[in-house]
Amino acid sequence: MNTEYLDLLAQKYDTEEKVVTEIINLKAILNLPKGTEHFVSDLHGEYQAFQHVLRNGSGRVKEKIRDIFSGVIFEKEIDELAALVYYPEEKLQIIKNEFHNEEELHEWYKKTIERMIKLISYASSKYTRSKLRKALPSQFAYIIEELLYKTEASANKEQYYYEILEQIISLGQADKLIIGLAYSTHRLVVDHLHVVGDIYDRGPEPDKIMEELINYHSVDIQWGNHDVLWIGAFAGSKVCLANILRICARYDNLDIIEDVYGINLRPLLNLAEKYYDDNPAFRPKTHADKNTSEDELVQITKMHQAIAMIQFKLESPIIKRRPGFHMEERLLLEKIDFESNEITLNGRTYPLENTCFATVNPKQPDMLLEEEQQVIDKLLFSVQHSEKLARHMNFLMRKGSLYLRYNGNLLIHGCIPIDEEGNMEKMEIEGKSYAGRELLDRFEQFLREAFAHPERTDDLATDMVWYLWTGEYSSLFGKRAMTTFERYFIKDKSTHKEIKNHYYHLREKEGICEKILAEFGLDPEHGHIINGHTPVKEIEGENPIKANGKIIVIDGGFSKAYQSKTGIAGYTLLYNSYGMKLVAHKHFNSKDEVLHDGTDVLSVKRLVDKELERKKVLETNVGEELCKQINALKDLMEYRYIK
Repeated sequence: MNTEYLDLLAQKYDTEEKVVTEIINLKAILNLPKGTEHFVSDLHGEYQAFQHVLRNGSGRVKEKIRDIFSGVIFEKEIDELAALVYYPEEKLQIIKNEFHNEEELHEWYKKTIERMIKLISYASSKYTRSKLRKALPSQFAYIIEELLYKTEASANKEQYYYEILEQIISLGQADKLIIGLAYSTHRLVVDHLHVVGDIYDRGPEPDKIMEELINYHSVDIQWGNHDVLWIGAFAGSKVCLANILRICARYDNLDIIEDVYGINLRPLLNLAEKYYDDNPAFRPKTHADKNTSEDELVQITKMHQAIAMIQFKLESPIIKRRPGFHMEERLLLEKIDFESNEITLNGRTYPLENTCFATVNPKQPDMLLEEEQQVIDKLLFSVQHSEKLARHMNFLMRKGSLYLRYNGNLLIHGCIPIDEEGNMEKMEIEGKSYAGRELLDRFEQFLREAFAHPERTDDLATDMVWYLWTGEYSSLFGKRAMTTFERYFIKDKSTHKEIKNHYYHLREKEGICEKILAEFGLDPEHGHIINGHTPVKEIEGENPIKANGKIIVIDGGFSKAYQSKTGIAGYTLLYNSYGMKLVAHKHFNSKDEVLHDGTDVLSVKRLVDKELERKKVLETNVGEELCKQINALKDLMEYRYIK
């Protein structure tokens, strides 16, 4: 018995009555239905689509509205109410402009508030009053509770409830109340959010996604390969920094770097203007909703080349000083014949095209020019002194992990490296072999060490963060090699192919998934692997539910760059006390379509797994923690109050 801990606990529960009350409360909570978990993945900066999915709870909001009002109000009214809950500020403005007199608006307010109170009551039915109270807007919590606990048999208080609504409206508080009720509904419909990797890169607004997550009531993150790249840059990895700048240039998103995070790109532009010309292989991918001038496109093209060449040069010394990475074949600059403009890979020679080797010394191809060194040093200084980026990266570290064991399921962005037999692949690090869960734990230790010491820019921990982005045994990359260089400079597409880890075809087998679940200490019979990272090509008939439901792949293409290949606009997963449902989403065009037309982006729901008995809080991670608290309180009773 830890008496020091019990003495601290006694400061909060300083009477026997308080201890007993809390034990009763916690024991009762264990028997409530488990809350709804919401899983999203591979958001890639697509804030508008993500925000909509978050606000509609992947269809949970409209489901609950239909449960209450189907057959009672018209379908158009259901759509209107749903849109009001999703975007209360904007929808209120549209609705108010439609009314011609105050009396009509007054009646609409009363009807709408009553409906939203019913929705809150229904959405909160499996929560304690205490938890509900925390979800309500603080300025209206007392009023809402009074309205929530109104009963049909309360004839004695009918005038009382009527007057509450009348005063809310006459005092000009109806809009604020409706907005508060809408946001409370979002919070009650989803108990906990899991982001299974890749918030960053490709899309235009990852910073807004980060702000949304920072303000979200309950969230965890499983880092994706792109997230780790940003963490690595902030942690001092210059090659990770070069990669994020190259990707932002490729997708015409450099304004995220400069305008959002305040990182000065002028030194890179000056270098690019001096050494590089227009080059079709480095032209950025354009956005349909973004007007970039021809002059700006040429500037970005030049910067894209400049940072790509810095990246290729920075990779070489890491490969040379880390023989344990086994990446010698990626010393590509040394394989170039600069006179013939050819490269020899795996015994075969290929001509190079669209080259940009103006800063490369053929005798020392990996040597940075002094100007390039100054540019990357200045950029790293700016990155590490960006207040906003620091806040976002610290949040990613605090809420994130490489994998998560949660409520019997394994959440992982990429893969578990396995061989062709389905055995855990081994990697030797500092003389010791690691595989499976141990390997991922070691990777995470290195990542946290690198982040804790950003002043170290070439130690093993920092180099290992880059390995997570591009290494063969990385759980986030999961391929033999990254062929970025080949895609830029070699026409023969056979050199572009990236051979995937055996995990990606063996995960179709139930036995392999069960083996992986057991490796992570989870029940192979009842557990699931929830995976992101690889877009599911539903358009080609690929099924996101694999291995008899043991694995669910939820990267369906939030990123617009993938949607032509996937045929949809992302998957999300819901897991409540009744079981799991996978939701496929249509392309999200705009918030205006939802506000004016009632259009939603939901497509198909598929049952993944149905609970034979409704799952209780007792059977969850939260329940496990509550049981520990109960045991501690019982120890306190014995230690302090039972004589």
